[in-house]
Amino acid sequence: MKDISIYFSPINIDYTTIDGSIASKIEIHTSENFPEIKQGGIALIYVPEFRNGESKFQGKSNDNFRKYFYELYNGHDWNMPIYDCRTILPGNEIADTYFAVSQVTSELIKNKVIPIIIGGTQDLTFAIYKGYEKLEQMVNICSVDNKLDLGNPEETINKDGYLSHLLTHRPCYLFNHSNIGCQVPFVSKNEQDLFDKLYFDTCRLGEFNADFKKAEPHLRNADILSLDLQSIRSSDLRGQQYDSPNGFYAEQICQITKYAGISDKLTSFGILNYYPEGNTTSADHLIAQIIWYFIDGVSQRKGDYPIGSKKDYMKFSVNLDDFQDEIIFYKSDKSDRWWMEVPYPSTKDSSYERHHLVPCDHKDYEKAMKNEVPNLWWKTFQKLG
Repeated sequence: MKDISIYFSPINIDYTTIDGSIASKIEIHTSENFPEIKQGGIALIYVPEFRNGESKFQGKSNDNFRKYFYELYNGHDWNMPIYDCRTILPGNEIADTYFAVSQVTSELIKNKVIPIIIGGTQDLTFAIYKGYEKLEQMVNICSVDNKLDLGNPEETINKDGYLSHLLTHRPCYLFNHSNIGCQVPFVSKNEQDLFDKLYFDTCRLGEFNADFKKAEPHLRNADILSLDLQSIRSSDLRGQQYDSPNGFYAEQICQITKYAGISDKLTSFGILNYYPEGNTTSADHLIAQIIWYFIDGVSQRKGDYPIGSKKDYMKFSVNLDDFQDEIIFYKSDKSDRWWMEVPYPSTKDSSYERHHLVPCDHKDYEKAMKNEVPNLWWKTFQKLG
């Protein structure tokens, strides 16, 4: 593995080592030593970069979440190593910070280490994505956000407008984007129309509250999860920057991140818009618990697709009236989760292959059995065509 220690600063914090706690297990970057990162595991990274959204916080930091995370106890099945690489300090230019984040992300992913990037504004999602660009890998992004964050490519990238820059950046390796938690008052008609034209997916906050299982296939289909802390209601994340009366409850966010951790496909996680001032300790505690539940999910991965082979799954073929192709479903015998096969042209290169088996749920199979083509099948077919 290439040396990534040059990008990190070993900022020290006080913590107490308790037998069985995370502090007794985690490998920490100190002023004397950078952890020897091996294949597999989780790496914590703090990035206090705020210039593209909340510049008043630039030069300030707050990593109190570490103290509360270290004090938690290890999960029962946590066998993977956990590294705290500490802090990527902002560069002279924001492009320098993006470069450092992308280099570190790329190197960790190549070595099957999942980076958890905590800190600055949500445009850091673009820097995480650029780490996959170096691997020339088509990716899916899932955002947990009350907005769609499309923005304008003619304007400077910012915390509420990074996706359009990602889409217009060349080469583009984004295959799909999905959003969980968007709220209609924060989404313009133009944004929603563009999302529809791009065949992107949304699970609105109201839909999630009605049936939280609707979010699971989106999380299972993602390579990158980008969590905007401003999607959490103010009663559960008190602070001057978190003032929305509507949003996710704290336990819902932990549930979402555990689902994400269980996904065998997901390889990076950003916890963003974490501000260094005006917060109560509830924000620090919640971030610590979000990280805990994500790691607990990773510890419970089943080795399903794309890690495992669909050959061992139960296969269901559904023929629809007036429809040329049959729709193929697969059900994992390990987890009881469902996938749907979408054909793609043989002329497409192999980078699309990992996207033609789409996570779905049992309701999609039931819909096909009622002679209805699932919406997810159509969207994926259009993107592959």
